[in-house]
Amino acid sequence: MDTKVNFDAVDEGRIVYVRPVAVSDLPDEVQIQAEGLDTLYAVHRADGERLALVRDRGLAFVLARQNDFAPVTVH
Repeated sequence: MDTKVNFDAVDEGRIVYVRPVAVSDLPDEVQIQAEGLDTLYAVHRADGERLALVRDRGLAFVLARQNDFAPVTVH
């Protein structure tokens, strides 16, 4: 992996962050919709605004890319 990337061209306004969220930390109405899942994945803008909440990490990345965002993982 010796590929050079020009990070100057990255539009920071298009970066979103994907992170796991414990269903138990969400409001009751969302917990009911989670249908027995323990973890959901949130897609957030850089300012912290939650854009989406989905059932798996892969779907979060696909959703972000379909909407012209560049997803990155938050630990």
